[in-house]
Formats: sequence, structure tokens, C-alpha cells
Amino acid sequence: MKLILLGTTGYHPNDRRQTACLMLPELGVVLDAGTAMYRVRQHLCTDTLDIFLTHAHLDHVVGITFLFDVLWQRTMRYTRVHGEAEKLEAIEQHLFSPALFPARPPFEFQALNQQITLADGSRLTHFPLSHPGGAVGYRIDWPDRSIAYVTDTTASKDAAYLEHIHGVDLLIHECYFADGWESQAALTGHSCLTPVAQLARAADVKRLVLVHINPMLDQEHPLDLELVRDVFPAIEVGADGQVIEF
Repeated sequence: MKLILLGTTGYHPNDRRQTACLMLPELGVVLDAGTAMYRVRQHLCTDTLDIFLTHAHLDHVVGITFLFDVLWQRTMRYTRVHGEAEKLEAIEQHLFSPALFPARPPFEFQALNQQITLADGSRLTHFPLSHPGGAVGYRIDWPDRSIAYVTDTTASKDAAYLEHIHGVDLLIHECYFADGWESQAALTGHSCLTPVAQLARAADVKRLVLVHINPMLDQEHPLDLELVRDVFPAIEVGADGQVIEF
């Protein structure tokens, strides 16, 4: 199984990164629909597409409006956008208001169930995250492996969602701020580097990949990982286009 990091920044894109979007192409599954959503087209190899949204902030949902091009000249059995019911209602009412976007792409909204079985029999579950306006994280379990995706929340070694990510083989977690920005992280509902590493250690995860990097950190190495290698050695910063085999 492979996971492609299509977009690894938050708030707005920069010359190096687009906003949040991850894809499991073999399953036709996308996690978040940020500005990188246009890249889904080149990796789409199924006749179904399921997009799972963490929340409704624009840097995570604007890519839904790209679906006309993503699906151009493709015959799809279905395209579904999953999320919390109130978030889907807000997207329908505001993002697809005729004053903002005049025609609705061919997809259907579907409110999240507590547990969803994906095409290969794997199990997708979601759990609440603390973030202004509310958000959810996702976990996918196979018989022999697991991944979790957590973004737009403030990490800590005793975070309430720790039990939901415990023991995963791969944790994709946001890290918007370097250390020293803890007050701003708490204010905006984002994470600093050391608390994310401490969380990964406390949750006994195998591998940690950082995403949702501050777009103002527009350089090849935006975070000094050497500061936390003694806390959690198996840590890296994700990059747009990175393919992770697991």
C-alpha cells in the first residue's frame, strides 16, 4: 500500500507546498481537499473516489471545487465527500453558493459513520480533535498495519486523542510551528515540534511524518528535527509528491 503526500502546508500554498491533501490511490481515498487536490487526477486509478475531510476550513476544502477537472473525461461509479454533517452543510451553503461558485461538480456529500469499510476491507474510523470550529482525525486499520492522520490540533504528550492513534505504524501529524511558538499554537489550534514528538513517543507509533507546515517556512528544511531526535528518532518532514510505502 502507498500513501502520496500531495499537499503538505496549511493556510495558503507557497512555491514549495500546496495545502492539505493526501491520497491512497489503490483505494481511491483522499484525506482532505486543499489546493493540492488538482494533483489527484494524475494518480486516480479507480472508478470511485472517496474524499474524507477533517474539517471545513478553506485550506482543507477548496479543492472540492476542482473536481470538474480532476474527473474530466473519467467515468466514475461515484464520487463522495465525507465529513461531519454540520461541516458538509456549511460547505454546501457557502463554498457552493452561486455567488462564489456557479456550478456544482458531480459528487455527493455523505455524513461520517463511526466506522467505514474501505474497498479492500480495511477499517476507517474518526475521532474528535480540538480546533477552532472543530475537526476530526482519521485512522485506517488493516490486519497487519495501520495509519493515522491528525491535523489542525494542538499536540501534547497526553492529548485526548492519544488512545485513537496508539500503536499505529505510520502517523501523519501536523506541525505548523517550530518550538517557541506555543502561545500562537494554542491560539490558532496548531502544534509545535517537541509536543508532536512527545505525543508520538507516548502513543508508541512506529514512524512520524510531519505535514501542515507553516507556509512562511518556505525552505527545504523548515524544522530542526535534530532538536527532537532523542525524543522520537523516526521523524521526518513530509514533502509534496512524497510516496510513502507501508
